[in-house]
Parts: sequence; C-alpha cells; structure tokens
Amino acid sequence: MHTHVSVTVEPHEDATRTLLVPVGLPTPHQMPVHFDVTGGRFSLTGEETTGQIAALVSPEPREPVEVRYSFNEGGPGYPDAIFEPHRNRYTQAAEDLVFDAINISETQPDGHAAIQALVNAAAEKFRYAHPEVRFNDGCDEVPYLACGLTEGSCIDINTYLIASLRAAGYEAGYITGYFFPEEKSGCCEDAHCWVVTRHDGVVLEWDIAHHLKMGTRDVCCGLNPKPGDRVAVAHSMGLGFPGLGISCEKLVSEPAWISSDARLEKAEVTIRRVIEKTPAAA
Repeated sequence: MHTHVSVTVEPHEDATRTLLVPVGLPTPHQMPVHFDVTGGRFSLTGEETTGQIAALVSPEPREPVEVRYSFNEGGPGYPDAIFEPHRNRYTQAAEDLVFDAINISETQPDGHAAIQALVNAAAEKFRYAHPEVRFNDGCDEVPYLACGLTEGSCIDINTYLIASLRAAGYEAGYITGYFFPEEKSGCCEDAHCWVVTRHDGVVLEWDIAHHLKMGTRDVCCGLNPKPGDRVAVAHSMGLGFPGLGISCEKLVSEPAWISSDARLEKAEVTIRRVIEKTPAAA
C-alpha cells in the first residue's frame, strides 16, 4: 500500500517570502519514499539539534505551491534522535512539574506502569480546545498545572506529557504529521502531533488529544483511537535552522512562511491524501 499526501499552499502577499517544509519521517508503520514540490524551487536545509533535513521553498510569484509526499507501508521504526532530550523552553519541566512527575512515577510498580500513570495524569489536566493563549506562553519552562482543567490542543497536551515523561527519566519523543479522519475521506484541516515512548525496548505511541475528543480520559497506547490514518513528517520541539537564522522554533509540521525576523508563520493550506492499494500477486 502506498499513501500519497499533497499539501497546497496559497501564495503569500509578499512574493519574496520562502517556505520551510518538513520532508517526511520514517516510523514503524510507514517509510517516506518520495518528496517533491511544484510551483517553486527548493533546496535542503539542516536542523542543528536533531539532524533533520527540511526543504526551503522559493515559490513562483503569485502561484500556489504544491508539496507532495509518498509513503510505503511498513518502516524501520522511529529514529533514535526523537528520544534525545534537548533542553529548551518547550521541553524543560519546571521544578514543580519535575517533583510531580517523579512522585507519580515512584508510586508505580514498574516503568511501563509509570509511563501509563504519567499519560493518565496529563489527560486529567486538559480539556481539548484551541486556546488563543497557551498554558506555557511566556514561560521559560513547561509549568506545572496544579488543579482544574486547562484548555489545550494536541500541541499543548503533548508538550506537558513530554516534559513530564522526561522529568521522570523516561525516553519520549514528539512527532508531527497529518491525521486523516475516516469520515473526511482523505481530507484534513491542519497538522497533528503525538507522543512515542521507549522503555526496556518497548516502543509505544500515545494520542491523548484524540481520546479527549472522543469524550474519554481512559487513554490506551496505540495510534488512531479515533478512526482514520496518519503520516509523520518531523519530530521534536525547540528547533533551529542556522542557515535561515531560525532558533528555538516550537516545531515544524505544515509548510510555514519564514518571516523577515526569522520566525515561522502559518500558511493557508489544503491537505489531501490518496491511498493506492498494492495489486495482489497473481
């Protein structure tokens, strides 16, 4: 089976703007095998902390850009680099959060139970939403949420979860990509993210946000608790692209415009997916 994803970007009013675009990420489920761009020229640029490569796209004037990915079914697994902690304002837990995460972990019988307990604790902190102000805006560390429910998207929830897991000493990675809900027939509106843990050689995937959207905080490991399918395009938070003057950018996922002060700005995108079934052998 082959999965083909296209992301069409509407032109920017400033014709000199360029786009930063992730080029795809291998997982246990898929392998990126093709990437190309129409409506512009692209070169490759490197991220300084994780070693990821992204595309720098120079669009044709007043023309939309189409980014196309192809993925084959089955893959080598997540890169080891996703589990490598890099301390920055999006990943470093505040002292109170470190204390809470360690306390939760130490009450569990083993590491696998501790990871599940930390996932459950994060789920209890959030109500799924897209707030204008995020819980960690303006903070130098990921703050502890003491009581009540905080509004948060998949980005916010997984920021909190990654910081908690790493504070307790567990390997965890933050993945960005696209999720295509079953009911939308190959369409989605924006990017998605999820968390991967690795303990004693066991790799598990977690999507708290989809559980919350389904009305449950009883979170189980595994992808797609909400029916649909997904592809991964990048990983980690607090990214830097020295060739572009970009430092400590929260994440890369959808194509994003690079501003004059080297920040990433949201682009207007249309995202589509087509699944090509492999013919059965004769």
